[in-house]
Amino acid sequence: MTEATTLAAAAGSPDPKEGLRAVLALRRLLERLEAIQVANARRQGWSWQAIADSLEVSKQAVHKKHNRSGR
Repeated sequence: MTEATTLAAAAGSPDPKEGLRAVLALRRLLERLEAIQVANARRQGWSWQAIADSLEVSKQAVHKKHNRSGR
């Protein structure tokens, strides 16, 4: 099983402590994966708008969250 699969199974636990810990871990994993894929898209020449469209968010939101030159 992968980490994501294990965490997804734990997130459905009837034990709230276990389920909520798994949700937190999934959220952190998702954030890391998003950052990796946004960086990958930018390296390949994708515009902020194309990335935003793929993530179904506004261009401003994705740019603010992932633009390293503005930090």
